[in-house]
Amino acid sequence: MTAARVISWLWGPSTAARLTRAPLILPAGVYWTVMKLRAVRARADAVRLPLPTIAVGNLSVGGPLVHRRLVPQAVVVANPDRVAGAVAARAQGAQVLVLDDAYQLLGVGRDLNIAVVSAESAAASPWPLPAGPWREGRHALKRADLIVVTRKAASAEAAAAVAEQLGRAGRTPLCLARLAVSHLEGMRSGERQELGVLAGRRVVAAAGIADPESFAQQLATAGASVQLVAYQDHHAYRPADLEPLVRAAARGDYVVVTEKDAVKLRRQWPGSAAEPLVAVLAVHWERNGRALEQAVDAVLAPAGRA
Repeated sequence: MTAARVISWLWGPSTAARLTRAPLILPAGVYWTVMKLRAVRARADAVRLPLPTIAVGNLSVGGPLVHRRLVPQAVVVANPDRVAGAVAARAQGAQVLVLDDAYQLLGVGRDLNIAVVSAESAAASPWPLPAGPWREGRHALKRADLIVVTRKAASAEAAAAVAEQLGRAGRTPLCLARLAVSHLEGMRSGERQELGVLAGRRVVAAAGIADPESFAQQLATAGASVQLVAYQDHHAYRPADLEPLVRAAARGDYVVVTEKDAVKLRRQWPGSAAEPLVAVLAVHWERNGRALEQAVDAVLAPAGRA
């Protein structure tokens, strides 16, 4: 079992997992206290970036290069120093900044703060790291100007329940979106294939994302027999990681990867091996998507007049 699968189990709802993570609750409390103190200090010293700024992120642990592929006209700057990155983006012609994975980046001011909450995370351990997946508690949602609840494998009812619970906590506008695999594309060729090609086939699903189990479930709904190869979020693929995937492709199985993983695998994948398929996600707004459009428009309006 990979480290990612172990962590997923540890943070899960089973009785065995709860007992196993009990010794981690004390350090989780220490972590939570440190994060609260850090938040207070960072907000007091926050710096403004040179362009209108939208920050997007979540409360749980989860690359920038994906944006370059999905939005080729965008200026993409991968820089942990957000101030330097903002200066570089402006020099390349950017008019608005979208900071990815930045909800906890409190040292940087923002004009719009968007919190993303996964419906699948509702069943996870309620404790912060290391006893659970949370960087911050739900009290941190008070900082949000807008909350987006997403679902992948979760039912519409489960997502609505999460949204209702969050909605009772305050007056922050709330949206609900379903993230679904719309189609597949060859990782190198870009050749489009419909999701139905997986029906009745064996699929090796490789995912180095925050919630690999949901990815596997999405492929299973297409009728595939799925073997999940899960890695930790932001996993850096090595040759040893590629070997079993290449073997699976050679024996005729479909190898399907996320868009995030395809960015890392594309240059390393042997040219002689059958290419993996990339699962392309589409966003379907199920509730109040107009609220997000209006919030973004409010930020973009001053930039358009500049």
